Amino acid sequence: MQHVVSSPKPPFAAMSGAAEVHQVPVWRDNFSWILVCMQTGEAAVVDGAEAKPVLDYVAAHDLNLTTILTTHTHPDHIGLHRELDRQGKLAALRVVGNRDLAGVIPGLTQGVGEGDSVSLGQLRGRVMLTEGHLDGHISYSFDDVLFCGDTLFGAGCGYLFDGPPAKMQASLARFSKLDGHVRVCCAHEYTEDNLRFAWSVEPDNEALAARIRAVWALRARGESSVPSTIADELATNPFMRWSSDTIKASVHAALPDEPLDTPAQVFAATRKLKDLKHYKRADDSALPS
Repeated sequence: MQHVVSSPKPPFAAMSGAAEVHQVPVWRDNFSWILVCMQTGEAAVVDGAEAKPVLDYVAAHDLNLTTILTTHTHPDHIGLHRELDRQGKLAALRVVGNRDLAGVIPGLTQGVGEGDSVSLGQLRGRVMLTEGHLDGHISYSFDDVLFCGDTLFGAGCGYLFDGPPAKMQASLARFSKLDGHVRVCCAHEYTEDNLRFAWSVEPDNEALAARIRAVWALRARGESSVPSTIADELATNPFMRWSSDTIKASVHAALPDEPLDTPAQVFAATRKLKDLKHYKRADDSALPS
């Protein structure tokens, strides 16, 4: 299966040089992320739809994979676990995930929950319970890097399979409190589609127009649009811009019966509008060029 990204993001330094982060394309539009402790050489992969691309990447870059950090239990996030288990390789790894999902995370060896710390060599991260997409979904915050699975995407957020909307809005609100320079290592290359919807509800946002131009140029070269930053998302992501009068007006025009009195209500109505997919009727000629 050919991935939508032909030129992945090069490895980048994080945590003031104490860590390095690698992007590994898997399936068609998924990403696995590999976090490396530069002092000890230990490496952790975050999620994974399948094992081969990850193991091939680890071998090619001579990484010492010791850990899997699990965000949630959709098949495209624990396919890696299942394949490694079938190959008899999972037992050699530390598998971190939500302790409440011990029965469905293959090979779980370290159960964690909200507020717990997680280590990789000399690196220390924090576990955040970020539900809304799926019950039990967790994210991992390592200083200036956020591994957020399917909670937050570039200019978007995950489907509300479990919800409710208020739970997802609360998760995104927690992310909004992180420093603006934190890089958002999400699990999918969905940014172009998300930006099309964003423009449909906030066409007077100059930061959004600039991001659309930048992302279209990246994607035309086959490059990845992620990671973004928390600052990028606060400036352009309609699901984190519940205070925008333009978004409220756009949503009200499309869904006049939806209440818009609270951030959670604005988020819920905005998510409902995107799920209707009306924005897909427009072609890209409506976007800023």
